[in-house]
This record gives sequence, C-alpha cells and structure tokens, in this order.
Amino acid sequence: MYHLIEESIQSIRRKIGDFSPEFGIILGTGLGKLVNEIEHQMMYSNIPNFPISTVEFHTGKLIFGKLNGRRVVAMQGRLHFYEGYSMQEITFPVRVMKALGIEKLFVSNASGSLNPSIKKGDIGIIEDHINLLPDNPLRGANDENFGPRFPDMSQPYDRKMIKQGMKIANEHGITAHEVVYVSAPGPNLETRAEYRYMRIIGGDIVGMSTVPEVIVANHMGLPVFAISVITDEGFHDDLKPVSLEEIVAVATEAEPKMTSILKELIALQ
Repeated sequence: MYHLIEESIQSIRRKIGDFSPEFGIILGTGLGKLVNEIEHQMMYSNIPNFPISTVEFHTGKLIFGKLNGRRVVAMQGRLHFYEGYSMQEITFPVRVMKALGIEKLFVSNASGSLNPSIKKGDIGIIEDHINLLPDNPLRGANDENFGPRFPDMSQPYDRKMIKQGMKIANEHGITAHEVVYVSAPGPNLETRAEYRYMRIIGGDIVGMSTVPEVIVANHMGLPVFAISVITDEGFHDDLKPVSLEEIVAVATEAEPKMTSILKELIALQ
C-alpha cells in the first residue's frame, strides 16, 4: 500500500505545492457545505489510486485550504462499504491525509436514533462505537510503518475534543448528546427488530460509515472527533418508512449546527 499512497501524494503535491494540512475532515451525507469557503479542489477521479464515491449526493472532492485560520484537507463525499469497496479502499484516503501531515481527524455523518431521548435534528457527539460491519480495514498483513498489529481501541474518540465540542454546543444552545454509534453495512435501513437489537446492545444512533476510518486513524495514532446529525428515529413501535430524500433534507437543515461546532472546535486545537 505504501507505494500507492506515495503515488497519490505526489499527484496531490503537484496541485497544492508545499501546503501542509494540520487537520483532516470527512464530510458525510448532506454535510458538504462546511468547505464552501475553501479554495483548492481536486476530484477523486484525478488522484491516482483514489477510490471514487458512487453515491449520487456525494461530490467526490478533496479540498485544501484554511478553515477558521487552520490548514485543513477535507473529503467532500466519503466512501461506504455498501458501494462495493473493500475496507482498505474505504480508508485509503485517511492514510493519504495522514501522509500529507494531518495531526487530527474530524469526521461527520448522518444517523438514525435508537434512543428515545435523542430526536431528529439533534446532534450526536460520538464517544464510542459498536462495529457490526463484516470486515475490518486492518485485516491482512500489517505494515509497522503505519501502526501496530493490535492497536488499542479503549478510547477511539478523543475525550478532550468531546468535552470541547459539548461545551461549544451548549454555548450555542444546540441540543447535543454524547452517543454510542453503531455501524451497519447498509445500504438498506434497519428493521424494527434490528433497531431494538442495536439499542439493547448499547447503541444510541446507527449509521453506515465512520467506524472503518476511525479504526485506521487509531491504528496510525491520529486523535479523532466524530459528530453526527440525527436524521430519523428508529425507536418507534409503529415505525414509518423513511426516504433518502427526507434523510438528506433533515441533514441539510441541521448542518449549520454541526458546522458551527466543527469550525469552533478546529480553531481551539
């Protein structure tokens, strides 16, 4: 994998020169406007070895610039297991961002609530996760240049940044919760029984992403902050169908809350 990363880095460097990002950002469903003010953009398709996002509402751009005065590289459009990619392909961009010099990773997503106290439109700040995905990005031969064979996952999300994020939310009057995120393969949404099961095993919210990138970030020693916009509720006995359009609409409406938290948090680092 090392030579594939090097090829990607060389191509990116020809575009951005000696720009060295401090932080990496992964933007999820309906959450792409955070980087509208950032200048330099590269389509995934123009970067050697970079997987291409196939989800119609994910633009597939790598964006470089400053956010609140800090140098960032952002993925506008993430990759998912349900798209048919391997876990190594999904997490390849995280390894590239680390090789570019990032010191921390910020991840956002859209999710469904499993917890009746967490409502549609709320914000979840992820403090732990449950991995229900059928594969692991670290499976196979381990390269010690990236990280250890058996990385510790006792604190996958940075506690200091979680506290800072919650404080920012409270100061802005944003309803935010510390949550346990369950990652499911998708692309279908869950059945009533699956929602109940995920709640019983300790989940607060459920989505189809984030955990592979967080595992790889921990493998490489990158502190992680992850934030979720709650787009639907899976705790009702009379569960109603929900469409992708509804999920994207709720995420888009709630995006300013997430954006204000992330922008202020990044400025504090």
